[in-house]
Amino acid sequence: MAGAQTDPYAILGVPRDADPKTIKSAYRRLAQAHHPDLNRDNSIAEERFKQISGAYAVLSDPKRRQAYDEFGSIAMDPNFNADGARASRRNPFGTAFEGSGGFGNIFDEFFSNSAGGFSRQRGPRKTKGRDREVALQLDLREASEGCERSVSLGRAGTPRGGEILRVQIPPGTRNDGRIRLAGKGDPGAHGGPPGDLYCRIKLRPHAFFRVDDFDLLLDVPISLKEAMLGAEIEIPTLTGRVTLNVPAGTDEGSRLRLRGKGMTRPGDKPAGDLYVTLLIRVPKDLDQEAREHVIELDKFGPDDLRKHLLD
Repeated sequence: MAGAQTDPYAILGVPRDADPKTIKSAYRRLAQAHHPDLNRDNSIAEERFKQISGAYAVLSDPKRRQAYDEFGSIAMDPNFNADGARASRRNPFGTAFEGSGGFGNIFDEFFSNSAGGFSRQRGPRKTKGRDREVALQLDLREASEGCERSVSLGRAGTPRGGEILRVQIPPGTRNDGRIRLAGKGDPGAHGGPPGDLYCRIKLRPHAFFRVDDFDLLLDVPISLKEAMLGAEIEIPTLTGRVTLNVPAGTDEGSRLRLRGKGMTRPGDKPAGDLYVTLLIRVPKDLDQEAREHVIELDKFGPDDLRKHLLD
């Protein structure tokens, strides 16, 4: 059984038969508590947040969750190919010895997402090697600001762990974007050129932000007093906290725009915007005195809010 640090069920603190709603609720609670924006200069919280995001990425995807339940911790790798693993388990030697790849082909079958099978090379014709694809999981901030990541490639005939490549992620990288590393795919046959390696970007779900193209969406709760009288409140952005001015008389669902506080765009284009939706939280379980104050306050409101609906 996988340990607590690698078992996604243990990381999120949910049973193995947990339904999607329970998993999502546990993720939101833990992600909010360990989010880097709320735990500045806390490397332990940052690492914990990455574990939580990785666990949710597996358990929120039905196919990846099924693969983990079937194969265990090896399926935590985002490049794991469950169909290839099942095929090799059914016929562990047929695939491995078909062609010239040896046992390295079993590794490729498990972890390569490229289409096509393995076939014998016939004749001296030079053939380009097969392209390969790996997934790179990034936080929103990493994708927006750019970063450097490592990719470990397992290859037949190489030392354990294979070749380690450094990949530069440019600012403004989007979900499902691909970065090409020329000549880093499978070797060609009979002296042919190697294939290419494509790194496909996968953005981890964020505890607060939702992504719309290069814009970010954020729901922010405010109190009844803040909505009525106005207020200055702190909210998170990808680059740190900022102060937001809530106008007096704000209605539920009001949307405010912060220019340039969204995702970075490639090149010299301006960054996206951050759209903040204000959600008014009203007090509950009022005692008699509080109820009387509400009734008195209601005298200052509009006479008939729903008149236009009934005319």
